[in-house]
Amino acid sequence: MASLNVVELLKIADSLKHLKRTGWVKCEVPEPETVAGHMYRMAIFSWSLKGELEGIDIDRCLKMSLVHDIGEAIVGDITPHCGVSDADKHSKEKMAVDAIASMAPNGAGIEWAQLWAEYEAHETPEAKVVKQLDKFDMVAQAFDYELKYGIDLQQFFDSTTKCFHSEPFVSWDRDLRKRRQEALDKK
Repeated sequence: MASLNVVELLKIADSLKHLKRTGWVKCEVPEPETVAGHMYRMAIFSWSLKGELEGIDIDRCLKMSLVHDIGEAIVGDITPHCGVSDADKHSKEKMAVDAIASMAPNGAGIEWAQLWAEYEAHETPEAKVVKQLDKFDMVAQAFDYELKYGIDLQQFFDSTTKCFHSEPFVSWDRDLRKRRQEALDKK
């Protein structure tokens, strides 16, 4: 790998370490998580499922978790509230992922781009697992912020009511919402 690509790839990783997630910024969360923090937590979630989901390649899920938002290093964290169409968002992110993938050595970038495309299509069992992990991580983070900062992030719970369709995500979501309701009842 050329040293220029190493430097550029490090810049990409660095930008993800500092890029705050847009949804939390828009909701004025005092210390919002970064995109890299989100991807790391998803990778940990993925890894924790090793041996738990029959027929699912958890190593693939782990890798997919680590690259599913990598294009945001170039285009930023585009949410449904940013006024960008889904098609335009996908196009921008694909170009960004392709550019980032071209910097990676030994075919790793090809795998990153393939995993990103697989996630975006959410047709494979692994992509469906990672999509549910993504949504669960978001509501779990929302609940953490509600407890920590005393803010109402109901919109994140509303947006995920139909996102969980398999175990353990259905049970995790049910448990999280129960805990949230109990916390709200105590106020």
